[in-house]
Amino acid sequence: MNAEAGRADKASPEREWWLRTLGIFLSPGAVFAALRDESDEQTQARQEPVLAIVILAGIAAVLLAPSTGRLLDQELVDNSLAVLAVLVFLTGAIYGTATYWIGGAALYVALKGTGSEGSYRRARHILAFGAAPLVLGLVLVWPVRLAVQGSDLFRSGGSDTGATSTVFEALLGLFAAWSLGLLVYGISVVERWTYLRAVVALALMVLGILVVTLPFLIPLSSR
Repeated sequence: MNAEAGRADKASPEREWWLRTLGIFLSPGAVFAALRDESDEQTQARQEPVLAIVILAGIAAVLLAPSTGRLLDQELVDNSLAVLAVLVFLTGAIYGTATYWIGGAALYVALKGTGSEGSYRRARHILAFGAAPLVLGLVLVWPVRLAVQGSDLFRSGGSDTGATSTVFEALLGLFAAWSLGLLVYGISVVERWTYLRAVVALALMVLGILVVTLPFLIPLSSR
């Protein structure tokens, strides 16, 4: 009996973080405030929810990429929806993970430059939970869009244009804007900063990413 109670107590932080993850849309302040606790128990307890957000947000971002809208035209996919689904999942997981580590590093440097004393891990977790609205958009909007527009979303031409497509893109844009606002809010809560200071930190993050990536983007745009 004591052993079972011990296992239940040990599992409770994990359950709490799954509940916080589900509740971030209703009570984001409490979730971000909990990120201040960087004890090993708490950081380990939120690893799985963070991983889930990172992968799903990465998939949401990949689905919005212009190149994804032509995947069924590619020889690799061979007009197979099963292959398309696997490819979107894998590229989304890779993209989400890369953004988590690289974007988290950029946010960490920006926060440090603005006076934060938090860790790199905390910066990554702020970024991950800030991306939660992208996951909500993936769950709520994309199933409806797929039902309405079907496989035309992933090939050139078809019915994925016009007013219907504009409405879906506008809805997804709202979720992206929500994610950006949530990230600013999360920074302000975790760091106990004003919104203005949080915006400055986010602007420094974006500037840092542009400085690093611009030398690689200029040769590509000149081709």
